[in-house]
Amino acid sequence: MSTRIFGKLYVQVLIGVVAGGLLGFLYPQLGTDLKPLGDVFIRLIKMVFAPVIFAMVVLGIARMESMKELGRVGVRALIYFEVLSTFALLLGLVVVNVFQPGAGMNVDAKALDTHAISNYTAAAAKSGGFIEFLLHMVPTSVVEALAKNDILQILVFATMFGVALSHMGRAAKPVVDVLEAFSNAMFVVVRMVMRIAPIAAFGAIAFTVGKYGLGSLLSLGQLMACMYLTCVAFVFVVLNGIARASGFSLWKFLRYIKDEIFTVLGTSSSESVVPQLMHKLEHLGVSKPVVGLVVPAGVTFNPDGQCIYYTMAAIFIAQATNTPLSLVDQLVIMGVLMVTSKGSAGVTGSGFITLAATLASMGNIPVAGMVLLLGVDRFMSEARAITNTIGNAVGTVAIAKWVGGVDSTRMQRILDGHEVAPLVKPAEESPVPVELNVVGLPGVHKASA
Repeated sequence: MSTRIFGKLYVQVLIGVVAGGLLGFLYPQLGTDLKPLGDVFIRLIKMVFAPVIFAMVVLGIARMESMKELGRVGVRALIYFEVLSTFALLLGLVVVNVFQPGAGMNVDAKALDTHAISNYTAAAAKSGGFIEFLLHMVPTSVVEALAKNDILQILVFATMFGVALSHMGRAAKPVVDVLEAFSNAMFVVVRMVMRIAPIAAFGAIAFTVGKYGLGSLLSLGQLMACMYLTCVAFVFVVLNGIARASGFSLWKFLRYIKDEIFTVLGTSSSESVVPQLMHKLEHLGVSKPVVGLVVPAGVTFNPDGQCIYYTMAAIFIAQATNTPLSLVDQLVIMGVLMVTSKGSAGVTGSGFITLAATLASMGNIPVAGMVLLLGVDRFMSEARAITNTIGNAVGTVAIAKWVGGVDSTRMQRILDGHEVAPLVKPAEESPVPVELNVVGLPGVHKASA
């Protein structure tokens, strides 16, 4: 029995997190030196990230029988992303105003040492406004976009390429077959990489605790508590309501993706689980075109945890530095974040850069105040990444339900713990035929009972 338990990936990751925390606390220098363990894992995931996203998006669109269905899925996904991320921003704004974690700190912003955040502010200065964001979406080179793992640019090219294959009809079949085999091979590589996730979690947590120490947690504990409680409330109230409306149990769903959740906890990166999350959602019965479109787009356009953090961090800095903000000022900040948050990626540090860019563009909240967050940002990034991952996964199923692109019977059987037939048959058998559901979305295969 113990062998079965310790053989599960999420248990191994959890053990790695606890062991890493203890090592970082008892031997800070050694813990700091273990940072490369987590960095290597993230690099390995990013190595296959772009190929998987490209193949999944292209295959998803190429298998759609009409561009009308592509627009139907895409428009509804964007509506869902905008509503949820806006609600997350508003929730963070309400909580930070109610509990006021920064009140009473009386920090002089002019006396703060900004050297520690110089890298973030420099990166933020390079990021332009909304027009620059739109221009950045179009890659100057497809190879460069894939090499840099630029999600937006990959999505743009993959969408255009998928549309082209869809228009080609049967003539595109050889290319689709190659991409299908390539995608399957990439997921085998992902499974190989995931075996070192416990070691990566051990090194990442040991580094965090060893470098920043538990003292940094205690000094800004109220902000962290607000952040974590808000994320928990968002998941179990907001996302739970969406899950119920979509016809599935959130708790059972979280149990289904527990390996991915614990991996994100250890690595503090929502990107680290995107490939295997896409594979799991497809196995759950979500249409492959919907998975291929919504999950990659959700990484950029639906960062629920990031949005909660942005408004809480911005107002916390204002409170700590005694910067007066009217209700209108706070709503303007929220409006700016509705745009800037959409460009944030799923890697640790991206949230800090986006926040720096937002504060710099506003001018009324001192950017120097971000120094106050530096010690605990790494700890809060775990809450952000986990919330992002859960929100993206729940959103994908909800959007699939909205457009009729989910096999509800298969999903319920899997969430209830019953074995079901795999979606992909062995190579020597004939390929599984693509079936159409009530709205014409391919990719949902009916499993035998």
